[in-house]
Amino acid sequence: MARRLSYSARYTHPAETIYQALSQKNYWEDLMEGFRELTPISNVHEFERNDDGIRVTLQQTITRDMLPPIAQTVMMKDMLITRVETYGSFDPAGTTGTYTASIPAGPGSLTGEQELFSTETGCTIRKTTEVKVYIPFVNAKLEQLMLVNLVDLFRGEAEFTSTWVQDKLA
Repeated sequence: MARRLSYSARYTHPAETIYQALSQKNYWEDLMEGFRELTPISNVHEFERNDDGIRVTLQQTITRDMLPPIAQTVMMKDMLITRVETYGSFDPAGTTGTYTASIPAGPGSLTGEQELFSTETGCTIRKTTEVKVYIPFVNAKLEQLMLVNLVDLFRGEAEFTSTWVQDKLA
């Protein structure tokens, strides 16, 4: 059975300013630079911005010895995570997008939808995630582990975004 998570990152900046950050390749490169403190192999693999919106592909490698013991039971080698994030063209009424994370020969899936929208105090990015692990007996534990780590990831990325916008765009 799949597990779901909803997470909202709230910003004091206007939605258009957050979108402006997300639409810059150097934002994503700076984000990956920060990730290198935890996972030394973290890169922007592809970046595209056009009239239809934004599409970015991020790749991170987590060496097997860095994985939690339960994950090491199903991952026999280093784990390459490929994340793809999209946002449609900016819409003041709300900008929608998607995200996925995949691992070659990985034991599950992670998909989600995201929406950037204005609020009275700035804006919010709401992420709704679904994770599914296809391994009997450990699936529930691995799904829960993924969701716990996602909350930490989303929280860290929200803090990074707020600081980056303040430093670069405010």
